[in-house]
Amino acid sequence: MEAVAKLKSVPLSARKMRYVADSVRGKSIDQALNILKFSKREASEFVSKLLLSAVANWENKLEMAYNAEDYDLYVKTIYVNEAGMLKRFRPAPHGRAHRIRKRLNHVTVVVTNRAELEGTTEVSQDNK
Repeated sequence: MEAVAKLKSVPLSARKMRYVADSVRGKSIDQALNILKFSKREASEFVSKLLLSAVANWENKLEMAYNAEDYDLYVKTIYVNEAGMLKRFRPAPHGRAHRIRKRLNHVTVVVTNRAELEGTTEVSQDNK
């Protein structure tokens, strides 16, 4: 069973957020949270909260608590898309102005159980 969590309009550029997202993709939940805890990037705080939210969504869907010993949850997909921009102006020489673009992004995380995934591949091989 998959659980999805989305975080919208994060005040950080998508490029900076993708560095953190790439380091977590495909990892187990405990390993991903450990990586994010010791990361020095600002984006790691946003992604760790989002990952915990995805686990909570998974628990709520199945109506049971997550235990690392019983379930092998992992980050199936995580992607970062650009959102809108806040456009500001900064004074420049000779009476001109330069535009400042404050970029935003949207992050989506999908969490699933690895055991369920392996079980579905075995069933599909039996049908062949």
